[in-house]
Amino acid sequence: MSYWSLYFNRTSKVLRESISNVLLMKGADAPARAPRTLFTFNSKEDIKQFATGCDADMGGNSTVHLDLVETPETNKSIGKPATGVFWGEMRLDVKPSVHGKIRGGYAGFRNKPRPTMFGDLTEDVSLHQYLALRVRVGGDESTRNSYFVNVQTDSISSHDLWQHRLYFRKANNAWEDIFIPFDSFVRTNAGEITESQITMNKEKIKSIGVSILGGMSRAAGKYELGIDSIRIVNEEDTMPALEGKFQHRSVMYADYWI
Repeated sequence: MSYWSLYFNRTSKVLRESISNVLLMKGADAPARAPRTLFTFNSKEDIKQFATGCDADMGGNSTVHLDLVETPETNKSIGKPATGVFWGEMRLDVKPSVHGKIRGGYAGFRNKPRPTMFGDLTEDVSLHQYLALRVRVGGDESTRNSYFVNVQTDSISSHDLWQHRLYFRKANNAWEDIFIPFDSFVRTNAGEITESQITMNKEKIKSIGVSILGGMSRAAGKYELGIDSIRIVNEEDTMPALEGKFQHRSVMYADYWI
């Protein structure tokens, strides 16, 4: 799909949502709480909607890629012809010219800005409790516990980023659904947890992404994270699917699992 087609599709979405909001003020039914998919990673066009970055942009030596995997053995268990994979090598060393000036060990991706006639498109997730990711972890064991989910909102500071660590319960390369309560995200600024923890503005989500922070945990090596989708759901949607369907779920409260 061309840039302009996407541009006008996003503009139409904003108009539809604006009209819906007006109708709701006039007493229409309450907005749906049904699960909603924000992003998929099932085609080349999907992958193009995301930007990647790593410490190499500033003098580090890590690498980053976001590609499409179309091999049946990878995707058969979730019934998809293709899924995304975020991969590369996490390096903690940096180039001599920036030694002592920057810290190595970072790579990530997030959705690109989505311009419309009315400004960049944002997502209203205020009626949903959880951010849901269908993922599979691979790579070296040393990098397994260094992934974070990042959410940027229309906040009081453009440098604010809401973060939550990703933990995995299944073996390498096995798909699982992970549900993270929006209320468990922590506000950070310039890579540090802020002293003032305010409520996330869930009505205007600008971007969602995933990063691997090897520099924080001193974890180096090959990393790989398969990703199928990013959704928003409520408590009733976190229960296992019908018997015979893909059922593994993991719900995170802060840094604890149930």
